[in-house]
Amino acid sequence: MHDSRREFIRKLALGTAGVTFGGVAHGMSAKSYRKIMGANDRLQVGIAGLGRRLGAYYEPIGLKSSNVELVYLCDVMKSQREAAVKKFSKYIDYTPKLENDIRKVIEDPKIDVLINATPDHWHAPGTWMAVKAGKHVYVEKPCSHNPREGELLVEFQKKYNKVIQMGNQQRSAPESIEIIKEIHNGIIGKAYKAVAFYASARGEVPLQKKAPVPTGLDWELFQGPAPRREYTSETWDYNWHWYGWLYGTAESGNNATHELDVARWALQVDFPERVEVEAEKRYFPNDGWEMYDTMDATFRFNDKKIIKWEGQSRDGYKTYGSDRGTIITGTEGTVYVDRGGYKLFDRAGKLIRSNQGKGNEAGTALGGGGDMSTLHVVNFFNTVRGTDQLNSPIDEGAKSVLLCHLANISSRMNKSLDIDPKNGHIMDKKAMKYWSREYQPGWEPKL
Repeated sequence: MHDSRREFIRKLALGTAGVTFGGVAHGMSAKSYRKIMGANDRLQVGIAGLGRRLGAYYEPIGLKSSNVELVYLCDVMKSQREAAVKKFSKYIDYTPKLENDIRKVIEDPKIDVLINATPDHWHAPGTWMAVKAGKHVYVEKPCSHNPREGELLVEFQKKYNKVIQMGNQQRSAPESIEIIKEIHNGIIGKAYKAVAFYASARGEVPLQKKAPVPTGLDWELFQGPAPRREYTSETWDYNWHWYGWLYGTAESGNNATHELDVARWALQVDFPERVEVEAEKRYFPNDGWEMYDTMDATFRFNDKKIIKWEGQSRDGYKTYGSDRGTIITGTEGTVYVDRGGYKLFDRAGKLIRSNQGKGNEAGTALGGGGDMSTLHVVNFFNTVRGTDQLNSPIDEGAKSVLLCHLANISSRMNKSLDIDPKNGHIMDKKAMKYWSREYQPGWEPKL
C-alpha cells in the first residue's frame, strides 16, 4: 500500500479524512459510484490457494462493510480457478482476475493484502515473499512447514512492519474470548492443565503411483520451495497432507494447530520444557498414508503446567462427547470450550454456566468457513486499516504451531525431547536436523 493511501485509510478509519461526496453523479451506475467512493480506502486483495478453505473468505470479502476488492483468484490448478470465480459470483458483483502464479499476485503493486491458503509448504515462503513486497498477509494454519519458518515469519514481520495473522480463527470467537479472559481472571482458580482433542473418521487413501501431471496443474509451481520429484497420483489434491513430509505437516499441523492454540492461550504458556509423544499409523496398514494417524502428545511447561493432545485421524469415536475441543482444568473448576461455545463447571463437576454460540463454523468437516472465520478475517482487514488490533499476532500463531512441529519431530525421532523454554529449541542436536528443511535451490529464505 502506498504511504499516502495508507495515511488516508488511517484518517478515514478515525473519521478525519475530510473527503466528502455530494451525491451520485448523473448517469453513473451504483456499481461505478461505489468503486469511486471507496477507491481510496478499499483494500485490494488477492487469494492464493482456492481449495477447501475458499468458503472461509466468501462472506468477509463479500460484506460491504469490509470494503475490499478481490482482484485475484490464484491457484496452480486451472479447474480450481474456474470453480472459485463461479462460487464467488454469488457474493460479489464483479469478476476477479484468474492467475496461476502467486508471484505475479505478489508483484502487483496495487495489491494490499494476500490471503495465503496454499498447501503447508507454501505458507511461510508465500507469506515472507508477500511481506517483502509490501503486502499484509492472512496465512492459513499452520503458518509454517517447520520450526525455523515460524521464527522467520516473526523476523519478517518485525523487519517489514506488516500485519500477519494466522487462520487460527477460534481466537476471534466471542464465546472463546469471553471464557479465556475469565480463566485468566481466576474463574477456575489456577489453570494448570489443558486437554486438546480431535477425532475424525478419515478413510483409506490411494497408494502413490507415478502418473502424468493432471491437465491444468502447474506441478512445478505446486512444488515451489520443496525439492523436486516426479508427480504421483492423488498428490496435488488433499492427500498431500499424508504423502510424506515434503508438503504436509501431518494431522498435528493440519488440525492440532487449532486446539493446541486454545490450550496455550488458556494456560498462558509459551515454550515447553519437554515433549513426550506416542504416535503410530494404526489404520489401513497397506494404504498410501505415510504418517501416523493416531497421536498422544504431552507438553510440559514451567510452573507444572501441562497440555495434552489426543489426535484421532481415522477413529471418529467422540471420547469427550465432541469431535474436537479443549478441556481446561484449574484448582477450582473446569472449562470445556470448542467452536460452538463453552461450558463452565465447578470443582464438584456441577455445570455453572453455558454459553453456546449460534455460529456455523465447521468441526471436522473438510473445508468450510463460518462465523469465526468471518470475524477473524474482518479483524485482520480492520487491523490493516488501523482500526483494530489483531486477535492473534503471528508470534502467537508461530508459538502454537511450534508445538505441532515438536510433536512431529518427537514422533519421527521416536523419543521424548527436552526443550529450551526460552526459545523452543530442541536440546537434542540430532533432532535439530528437523528444525528447518531442504529447499529447492533458489527458494531459500532471505530476510
